[in-house]
Order: sequence, then structure tokens, then C-alpha cells
Amino acid sequence: MGQKINPLGFRLGTTQNHHSFWFAQPKNYSEGLQEDKKIRNCIKNYIQKNRKKSSNRKMESDSSSEVITHIEIQKEIDTIHVIIHIGFPNLLKKKGAIEELEKNIQKEVNSVNQRLNIAIEKVKEPYRQPNILAEYIAFQLKNRVSFRKAMKKAIELTKKADIKGVKIKIAGRLGGKEIARAECIKKGRLPLQTIRAKIDYCCYPIRTIYGVLGVKIWIFVEEE
Repeated sequence: MGQKINPLGFRLGTTQNHHSFWFAQPKNYSEGLQEDKKIRNCIKNYIQKNRKKSSNRKMESDSSSEVITHIEIQKEIDTIHVIIHIGFPNLLKKKGAIEELEKNIQKEVNSVNQRLNIAIEKVKEPYRQPNILAEYIAFQLKNRVSFRKAMKKAIELTKKADIKGVKIKIAGRLGGKEIARAECIKKGRLPLQTIRAKIDYCCYPIRTIYGVLGVKIWIFVEEE
């Protein structure tokens, strides 16, 4: 029986860093954890809601726009710093978008004594991030593109980024078949057993007319 572990959790503290930086007493730890989850969900819901309003764009470059790679939360005594790492921050650059987002988060969190500070940081190499590749594959599948073709196109996009290996796995009712199965494509090296290898990973669900497909992407960035 195989023993599976999340590649990010396996390397936490070595090549992977925490996305939340704060300290709390044991009795208040669960409240801080729930607060972080509310902040992240509020940001993601705001992005998705505004993307639907501007869904008339059909260019492939927009298929992975406004995809959040990760959100860093740093808490101080009177301030909560939120850093949003995003691939193409076109939506959040609009006038009044940050102020509206801050109001939404303040309503969810109800932090009267803490000031909220939101910063946007653009990812330098978007197609080096597994979340953006997963969103690209989801866009292709929803437009009735063959899953094999979508996977190969995503592999081609990684050529622009400086990576050493990539693996993409899709599972579910592929192509509308009645029996679910898994398909995998790999290019380059992917040493999952070594802790010093920096691996970026994401698990992404895609809702199609045939059901939900699961996409897993591993990217071997570098080795220390």
C-alpha cells in the first residue's frame, strides 16, 4: 500500500515557507486559523465574482488571468498585512478595487481594533506556477478541447519558465466516458522523494458537463 504525502507539507521549513506569519496563545489559535481562512475565501470569492462580470473576453491569455498563486497573511498587534501573489493583476489594478476588497474583508473578519493593509504582488514567471497552469487546463476543457491536447499545451507553456521538470495528472470521466480513469503526462525530472528539491504542487477541481475532474500538477523548480 502506497504512503502518500502532500509535497508542500513534506518540505515545509526547508524549501517551502509558511503562508501565515503570526503568533497566538493555544486557546486563541483556532480563532486565528479561522480568520485566515475567511480572509482567503473572501479574496477568492471577490476575484471569481468580478471575473464572471468580464467573462466576454475570449483570448487564451485571459484564460489564466487573475489567478491567485498564494496569499500571505502577516499579523501584528494593530495591523493585518495581506499580500496577494497573483499572475496577471489586471482586475485588482482597477480604481477602487482594493478599497472595495478591504471593506468586504472587514465585514467578514469583524476586526475593529486592527487595521487592514492589502498589497498586490505580481508573479514574475506566471507559467512557473501550478495554479495558473491548472486554470489554463480548466479553461481549455470547458471550451471542449481534448484533455490530451490541453495537457500538452500546458507543458509547452512551461518552456518559457526556467523549470527542470513538470508532471500533470487528470482523473475523472475524461472525454465523457462512463468509466472514470486517470491520464498522466510528464516532462523532465521530478525527484519527489528528496526534501532539498523545491517542488510546487496544486490540486485543482474542474467542473464540466460530464462531472468533476481532478487535476494535479507537480513542478520541479530547483534543487538546493
